[in-house]
Amino acid sequence: MILMVYLAIINALAFWLMRSDKQKARRHEWRIPERVLLGTAAAGGSLGALLGMRLFRHKTRHPKFSVGIPLLLGAHIALLALLCWYLHGIA
Repeated sequence: MILMVYLAIINALAFWLMRSDKQKARRHEWRIPERVLLGTAAAGGSLGALLGMRLFRHKTRHPKFSVGIPLLLGAHIALLALLCWYLHGIA
């Protein structure tokens, strides 16, 4: 339960950061550092970051985002699958 709440919050944050950075780029304002965007995705927000990238057409030409974020999402899905398998295997 706690994991699901964490994942919901971190993915919402990653999505919001992508949206916010895109708006800042359009207005030529101070930008959110790439390490923050990637760090949030790596911390579990890869789905939110990917959805934000696609919906706002943001960072889609940068390989570290266009390749890295989907790879992170795949890794997160694999980790969740392993966790579920492990927890259900014990019971």
